[in-house]
Amino acid sequence: MHLQLQPILALIAGILILIYPKILNFVVAIYLIAVGVLGLLR
Repeated sequence: MHLQLQPILALIAGILILIYPKILNFVVAIYLIAVGVLGLLR
């Protein structure tokens, strides 16, 4: 069974940005890389 990672990553990123607004760029970069890698692997 394949778990949908994109909504989970979005939730984690949103929570981290709320707690630590200064890491917004870092979180966005990781999210984009993760989405890109998952897209290539499908």
